[in-house]
Amino acid sequence: MNTKATKQYEVVKGTDVYPIYQLKESSTNSCVTICPERGGIVTGFEVAGRQLLYLERETYEDPKANIRGGIPILFPISGQLPEGTYQWEGTTYPMKNHGVARDCAWEVIGSDDQDQASLTLRLTSNEETFVFFPFEFELVFTYRLKAGKLHIEQEYSNKSERQMPMYAGTHPYFTAVSGAIQYRTDATQMLDYNDKIVKSFTGTLDLSHSKEAVVLLDAKKREITFQAEPGLSIRLSYSDVCSYVVLWTLGDKPFICVEPWMAKNGEMLRGEELVKVEPGQSLRAELIIEVE
Repeated sequence: MNTKATKQYEVVKGTDVYPIYQLKESSTNSCVTICPERGGIVTGFEVAGRQLLYLERETYEDPKANIRGGIPILFPISGQLPEGTYQWEGTTYPMKNHGVARDCAWEVIGSDDQDQASLTLRLTSNEETFVFFPFEFELVFTYRLKAGKLHIEQEYSNKSERQMPMYAGTHPYFTAVSGAIQYRTDATQMLDYNDKIVKSFTGTLDLSHSKEAVVLLDAKKREITFQAEPGLSIRLSYSDVCSYVVLWTLGDKPFICVEPWMAKNGEMLRGEELVKVEPGQSLRAELIIEVE
């Protein structure tokens, strides 16, 4: 008779085109899959054996493509800049959509499988990032799986000798049915990027025929719940530094992106809500994803 007890938590290294790590929790049949080499991205999150995240395999497998799916990391900006450039202290810099972190290979610096399953990754500034962002930085992300919840703990450290401007975010792609989706949030207004008009937000939204995203403007509580698919209600809780939630999909693709951002699109040009991290200081934030 096999009397070996099932291990509650595991951190398993494997290969799926690239090296990957899986955080596993047996009691909830949950699993988080992370690919450090492809921007430190979470590519999968299963709860009770059900996959919550959308992933386009062709973009994941192409090392030159931006991955469409999973949970990309947005840093130092969220969104796009109209001309793909910005000026800082008299110098013009190019900037990719959503910044540079999602294009870099991250380093694994720690893991834990005792009372949780966790993996900690680090990204430091380098010659490639300096082309786009002239600051020395260190990002440390810890992915924690416990009680069927995914915690994404973020630390943004300024290693420069001057203030570091940023407005980071996360970009989760959730599997979802096409059409109207109901959201539970205390936001009452949204900015529609399709026509640049501020509109009332009533809680139900169909973005399947929209090209651009909308951003929820005035939420006081830092949480949002939505019905992604029949019988699947997902809740996001996030830190106060994330003032906005962006909602986006693409035509009839079976996903909805629900994205906590620190500032609206194009903030590097306006400079009205830039988050500025002092020299030698760090900014911490957290995103929690769970099934209700």
